[in-house]
Formats: sequence, C-alpha cells, structure tokens
Amino acid sequence: MEDFFRKVAEYTTLSKEAEWAWVNILRSRRYTKGDFLVRQGETARTVAFVSKGLFSQYSLADDGSAFTKRFFSEGYFAASTTSLLSKSPSITSIEAIENTVAWEYDFWAFKNLTEQYKDIAAFYIAYMERHWILEKEPEEIGFRQNTAKDRYDDFVKKYPHLVNRIKKHQIASYLGITPTQMSRIFFANK
Repeated sequence: MEDFFRKVAEYTTLSKEAEWAWVNILRSRRYTKGDFLVRQGETARTVAFVSKGLFSQYSLADDGSAFTKRFFSEGYFAASTTSLLSKSPSITSIEAIENTVAWEYDFWAFKNLTEQYKDIAAFYIAYMERHWILEKEPEEIGFRQNTAKDRYDDFVKKYPHLVNRIKKHQIASYLGITPTQMSRIFFANK
C-alpha cells in the first residue's frame, strides 16, 4: 500500500484522516494473465492502481481487429474512465497481459471521499488534469501528424520499460500501424 500512497503524494499531500478514509475502501487484488478489470460491454465500477504487472486497454471491432488505447504498468491507475463517469457500458476492455497485483477501490465510494476531503478532491483534479488533458492532447496530435517511425520512437522514449514486455503486434495496435509496418520499423532500428 506504500507504493499507492507514494503515487498519490506526487499530486497532493493527504491528511491522516483522508488517507485513513481511502485505506478503508482499498483492497488488494491479484489478476492472472488474461483476467479482466473490465470487459467491453460491462459497466466499470472500480479503479485499479498497478503495484506490479501490466494491463492493456483495447477495443475490439466487429471484424475482430483490436485497437489498443493504453497500457497501464506499475505506478499507473487503470480504469475505463468514460464508463465510470457515465455509468454506461465500457467501449474498451482492460485485460491483464502479465500477472498483476493491484490496489482497487470502488469509483463511487472514492467520489464520495472527494466530497468529504478537500485533499482527496485535490488529488483527483491534479491527476485528471495531468493525464487526461496535459498528456493526452500532445499525444493525440502526434498520432495524427507523426510518421509511424516517429510514433514508435516516441513510444520507446516515453515507455522504455514496456518495449520488451509487450508483443510487437500490441505496440502496432497502439500506434495505429500494421504489424508489417511495425516489423519494418523494429528491424530498421536494430
């Protein structure tokens, strides 16, 4: 649980009361490779902080092709945010692609804490601003403007710890390129 609160401390300082209230809704959970935090079509209820392991968030098209939206490794909060906020079925699945240990909490219990504790609300605002606004916009623009090779190079710079943990076709899906393009880029970089 220390790793969880170390991460929270990167965004705000919690009072002991707020920390204790949050502890009361946290639970440890283990996911075996192939287990789901949420499946496409289910309504999400929880947020999982990854202590060890790796999740992939993706959407499957009717033809079976996958679009990978994101990877959540150690130190990241995994959730189908749109499903949580709208209380509607998730358009993505979040699957453990390694055995994973996480600290989970019910999103709506957490939202109640944001109303009771200003410091928990400050964490929530700071986290959403950093990850869903400041990081997301440049990434979205880069995906539209950059070449496939540039997108791969950016991925390697931003996520060097993931390159050898994720299959090449999953990286290709994330980058919006074909596995063949991915192979060419990968072998050209060797």
